[in-house]
Amino acid sequence: MDELDIILFSADAYIDHPAFGAAVIGRTLEATGYRVAIVPQPDWHGDLRDFKKLGRPRLYFGISAGAMDSMVNKYTANKRLRSEDAYSPDGRHDLRPEYPSIVYSKILRQLYPDVPIVLGGIEASLRRLTHYDYWKDSVCKSILCDSGADIVIYGMGEKQTISIAQELQSGRKIKDIKETPQIAYLCKKADIPDGIKADDIVLHSHEECLHNKKFQSDNFRHIEEESNKKHAQRILQEVDGQYIVVNPPYPTMSTAEVDATYDLPYTREPHPKYKGKVIPAYEMIKFSVNIHRGCFGGCSFCTISAHQGKFIASRSKESIIKEVKQVIQMPDFKGYLSDLGGPSANMYGMAGKNQKACEHCKRPSCIHPEVCPNLNTDHSKLLEIYRAVDALPGIKKSFIGSGVRYDLLLHESKDEKTNQAAHEYTRELIKNHVSGRLKIAPEHTSDRVLHLMRKPSFKQFYQFKRIFDRINKEENLRQQIIPYFISSHPGCKEEDMAELAVITKELDFHLEQVQDFTPTPMTVSTEAWYSGYDPYTLEQIFSAKTPREKLAQRQFFFWYKPEERKNIERELKRIGRSDLIVKLYDSKPFHGKVNYDPKAIGSSPDDDKRNRRKRSYNQKENWNKGKKNRR
Repeated sequence: MDELDIILFSADAYIDHPAFGAAVIGRTLEATGYRVAIVPQPDWHGDLRDFKKLGRPRLYFGISAGAMDSMVNKYTANKRLRSEDAYSPDGRHDLRPEYPSIVYSKILRQLYPDVPIVLGGIEASLRRLTHYDYWKDSVCKSILCDSGADIVIYGMGEKQTISIAQELQSGRKIKDIKETPQIAYLCKKADIPDGIKADDIVLHSHEECLHNKKFQSDNFRHIEEESNKKHAQRILQEVDGQYIVVNPPYPTMSTAEVDATYDLPYTREPHPKYKGKVIPAYEMIKFSVNIHRGCFGGCSFCTISAHQGKFIASRSKESIIKEVKQVIQMPDFKGYLSDLGGPSANMYGMAGKNQKACEHCKRPSCIHPEVCPNLNTDHSKLLEIYRAVDALPGIKKSFIGSGVRYDLLLHESKDEKTNQAAHEYTRELIKNHVSGRLKIAPEHTSDRVLHLMRKPSFKQFYQFKRIFDRINKEENLRQQIIPYFISSHPGCKEEDMAELAVITKELDFHLEQVQDFTPTPMTVSTEAWYSGYDPYTLEQIFSAKTPREKLAQRQFFFWYKPEERKNIERELKRIGRSDLIVKLYDSKPFHGKVNYDPKAIGSSPDDDKRNRRKRSYNQKENWNKGKKNRR
């Protein structure tokens, strides 16, 4: 029989590698016995032949917009079209539409009206309920309403895709599949299984959110809390006279289950159709190995925990070593692993010491505002992984390219062995696993702004930098810390950015690894930015929104550029902080040329040059932000 069971459409180029969602889902379904085909980056224009050439599948169509949100991938924070797409051959930016989940779904529904359509991937996952869309500047309905799809799989999707396939194979209709965990679907009130129950979380309706921003902000608190609980409640939201029903997620994957995903027979290479072409995202992770899923950092602007969950699912040492040996056998491998990490580099193997306490916890972060006393922060298992990998013949060096949480390294546990392991890990990291530059993300210098970001006090950055500098001196190394910072985050004002400039100058940093805050669906920061209210306190919060306000903040990153000085001095006088001028500059008046009008909408001419210089960095940073958000 030549009929396919499931056909997957992906807006990314196809790379048969466990870092890419389409490959993982395809290999998972294949291992379960299903006949699967994957259509990468179909042409959505003209005669739609890419959507027709494989015919109709026996069970369903699956759609993913790719490893990143398509709009983040396509546009900058200033809503300008990016020059390159890291997930496309040769970086081409014209191979995916805006909102591929919606575009592909509508095409397939038109061509095959009776075939079930299942959406997955980060774009659909984070749009499963009413959400603010920065690029449309509007509050949008669940993606189920706009796409016409039958089901949204949210989060990592291996189990759901198999469950849905099995249900359909047993003869059930797609509209009757409502018990599967970790899915969202649209139905009439009368068709909600067991009706609306007392323990269901019933959100403000979509229509109410359109007329009251505070309702939208209040909704998000419940969505985030249920995403971070071991035993979540079902979530319901009314829209257009029907209800979006979001089932609670599956339990965190076990080590054996995560191993099974990574042990599938990936070729670890792009499809042969891309021969002679470069796919930037693949080049960045070609010689890297992911060792765990999930992140308990809970950063306000990040979607990792919303997609992967708060609880860590770690691979076994055996599975990791097996994959590293595969990398060693790659023909162009020179002995250097680019990353042995995860969503955060040093959360491997960490969990609550008393799991019964975790059963009742709904904190979005295990380390903010302070490290939970129940969290086991022992780095011993991670040290074992590093040393086992480095001992392999063929490995010259394994670098840690993922971001390091220095607050975990600095935490003083009541267990002295845990503290000793943290000290040992810190030295091991700095001595043996830094490729000259260690990237960490303090994000800001203002403790008030950092609290809103759910990041540690900047005092901890000072503390970590002293340790970093000391170890470098002791080991006779000349390495740098590369800090990442964000401007225009909710709660951040020009004065905060001015003080950031002074502080980073005193630390002798000339910042370039920076970004302007970009609101993305389903984050605390986005809801605060849009609504003007903190989702947890419902107190009002300021956000820089206009191009003028955002530029006024961003320029402080580049205080050291002569062309920025006159505007910065003018801005400091305007906000009543002339005292900071002397801290940034000497007393000599500035007579340099001003390259742009600070009142103009948009960026300075210098931004074009800066953007070209930062392009390779931005590709890598965008990859890191979404690199584990797969299914």
